[in-house]
Amino acid sequence: MVAKASDTDLEAGDPAPEFELEGTDGETYTLESFADFEALLVVFTCNHCPYAKAKFDLLNALAAEYDDVAVVGINPNDATEYPDDSFEAMCDSVDDGTIQYDAYLRDDTQDVARNYGAVCTPDPFLFANEDGTFRLRYQGRLDDALNPDDERTRVHVREAIDALLGGDPVDLEWQPSRGCSIKWRTD
Repeated sequence: MVAKASDTDLEAGDPAPEFELEGTDGETYTLESFADFEALLVVFTCNHCPYAKAKFDLLNALAAEYDDVAVVGINPNDATEYPDDSFEAMCDSVDDGTIQYDAYLRDDTQDVARNYGAVCTPDPFLFANEDGTFRLRYQGRLDDALNPDDERTRVHVREAIDALLGGDPVDLEWQPSRGCSIKWRTD
């Protein structure tokens, strides 16, 4: 396992790339599915990466804490090579309560991860709903715990969410997220 830092081509104000993905609840989700939320936190994540697993509790807490923010996990990893990241394993993680996001989606084609410029798990993108268009307001670290066993002292994404919901600019340096590289298919 090698830690990889995120580096997206999306810039502040860019619209969220469209998607149509299956959720662990059997529903199909698009950006429109989250139109009633003031903000959308998209996190490219997975079941097996220790960096991603270390953030499950934080993401679950954010999903529970903010009624106006949709917390959406998207798993793009190659499930053939990494069976812990299969759709069935994703469903099991939701069913047993390990993952409690607003939606946990499967990116089988990996096109969505590519369109967002995601490179690692976890790789978060925070969008504000501006007149029906989700626009990027923050992309970077969830918190300052860079390794799975580190204690966090600052939750960057919570600061970004609070600023966004308060109508303030998100005035945080976009420091790259850190985690396992996305497991791209080679076929």
